[in-house]
Amino acid sequence: MQLVVIGIGLIGGSFAKDVKKMHPDTHIVGIDKNESHLDEALELGIIDQKGGFDALASADVVYVSIPVNALTEELPKILDAVDDDTVVMDAGSTKGLICEAVKDHPKRRNYLACHPIAGTEFSGPSAAIHGLYEGKTNIICEVEKTAFKLQERALELFQEMKMRIRYMNPQAHDKHIAYVSHLSHISSFMLGKTVIEKEKNERDIFDLAGSGFESTVRLAKSSPDMWTPIFEQNKENVVESLEEYIQNLATFKQLLLDNEFEDVHREMNNTNRIKQILKGIPLTKS
Repeated sequence: MQLVVIGIGLIGGSFAKDVKKMHPDTHIVGIDKNESHLDEALELGIIDQKGGFDALASADVVYVSIPVNALTEELPKILDAVDDDTVVMDAGSTKGLICEAVKDHPKRRNYLACHPIAGTEFSGPSAAIHGLYEGKTNIICEVEKTAFKLQERALELFQEMKMRIRYMNPQAHDKHIAYVSHLSHISSFMLGKTVIEKEKNERDIFDLAGSGFESTVRLAKSSPDMWTPIFEQNKENVVESLEEYIQNLATFKQLLLDNEFEDVHREMNNTNRIKQILKGIPLTKS
């Protein structure tokens, strides 16, 4: 198998590592606009060689993990370059505009629209790790538009990686992901901003920050180059989620001002249900 990974960072690099571990004979070609990323990926053994779009013609699988604004521009060109028997997958955190960009492409059947819910706050080839995708959900959109034999090839890889598959239309994906992913990143960035602006002494932040602050602000370490295009492409849903979040913050603030601490307790107690939700919703027995 020949795998071409476009975008050799955390997501693309981790995919390459897992495929190589499962299929040692796979030849992996890396494409990245950042030459230092390619050099680092070669040195780390994540890829076997650097390449360009000419490598796409002989690829069995193409995995695209670049910022979503670049995806909408490059995906049609990638499909232009691949063979009829090549499956092209992406890892974009938005799906609506990306699917729209290739809806009328002659090789639309070669494309499988994916969003693996996996990652860390780190970036670059050195951030790539084995097992990043294990146990994670991979959302697939418009699966019916992908050739069945190419679906099977991709799904076999996902199964070997022990991913869970969820099918969704692009509009539903973008709405749901605004709440459970995009909003949490904005919250983290703005919490970090608030603390930096208020606590002028960086030593105080370092010494006094507990594990709660560290875990809440962890996502603020994420790449702005990746997240700005995500917020742009999903602006409508992100703004809607922000409005609801801001309203909840305002309500909580007013409860504090009014000394309504029983209601404060009730608000937090009701929200504790998130613990059970995140443990997994049990299947209803028939």
